[in-house]
Amino acid sequence: MATVVLACGVLLPSLQDAVHDTVPDPVTLSGVPDRKELKLLDELAATYLPADSTPSLDEIAAQPDVPHQASPVSAPQEPDEPVRVVVVGSDAALAAVVTRLMRIDALWISVGFVPTDATSSIATVWGLDAGQLPGAAALDTALTGAAQPTALIRDDTGTVTLGCAEIFHAGSTMVGEVIVDSETLFLNDSSVRWNGRPGPYGARFVPTTGAPGLAATPLTTPSTQDSVAAQHPPKKRLFGLLGGTAQPGGVDPDTVLTGRALQAGGEKLTVVRDGVAHPRPVSSVTFYRHLRDGQFVRR
Repeated sequence: MATVVLACGVLLPSLQDAVHDTVPDPVTLSGVPDRKELKLLDELAATYLPADSTPSLDEIAAQPDVPHQASPVSAPQEPDEPVRVVVVGSDAALAAVVTRLMRIDALWISVGFVPTDATSSIATVWGLDAGQLPGAAALDTALTGAAQPTALIRDDTGTVTLGCAEIFHAGSTMVGEVIVDSETLFLNDSSVRWNGRPGPYGARFVPTTGAPGLAATPLTTPSTQDSVAAQHPPKKRLFGLLGGTAQPGGVDPDTVLTGRALQAGGEKLTVVRDGVAHPRPVSSVTFYRHLRDGQFVRR
């Protein structure tokens, strides 16, 4: 197997030592590699699969019987040699790498992940025990573990979400609507500034790895990524539903919708994917399952 290890950002000394002891020539990139840095993936794909004889994305989309809700499958491509990319870094770094692989239609390349953050959402979704395995053991799993077909969620900007995405209006309840497939997750037309009371502050979803693709739930308190709400914490304790002082990132566990796609529309929406906020507010966003599945080392 041809393997490339991408060391993204500044690594802890123990993890850096594990990488250099195991891999003779890791590629060092910035914390969140940009398109220019990731051009090496284009070259890697072209080297091991000069021509792809499988149906293109346009041909797949044109098929009348595309199984949108089907279980993920192995990649149909047959490269000259199996190829794996291992990302050592943050959720944002891994998302940038997989986004590039999706955009160049090279999801046949398997991907391993060594999270550098113990709170990694992607590690949770993939069952990687972030922060519990020694660096050398985590790296060995990423290098030698079996890749499993995994549903891949993207959005209308061509960016993937691997661990978690949130949509909200900064500092107040979200005025708008969130729909999963054909079901409404919530609909709200009243803007209320964050005051410690529960409400429809937005939505959070995680990829499901298998069919149908994602699971979404309403945010009952502001997102942990909402810096505006963080500047105005509630001044009194709340009891009952919130159980004491209100905490950011609360969700409604009794309201969970699963589906292939999520659509959100509203006023000045903030979108955060795998810890990275979209550069500007939007009025709408659509997330949906990509036509090709990822091949990821997970449990």
